[in-house]
Amino acid sequence: MATIGSASLSASAHAHAGLAKPLAELRAFWRQFVAKAFNPYRPELHYMRGPGPAWRAKHLGRQNRALPVI
Repeated sequence: MATIGSASLSASAHAHAGLAKPLAELRAFWRQFVAKAFNPYRPELHYMRGPGPAWRAKHLGRQNRALPVI
């Protein structure tokens, strides 16, 4: 006949439970880091190209008029 016994968690099980939360936090940090570091969406490569031709015409024309004639 088989007997069924109940036992409390062993010391190694308690140690494993104590490490579970920090490891889960570390795992979550690395997932977020990798997701952000290797995200292919880079808006600065497409939308922030600097002043365009209208800005240059307006501002460079002003500089040429302000130069003194020697």
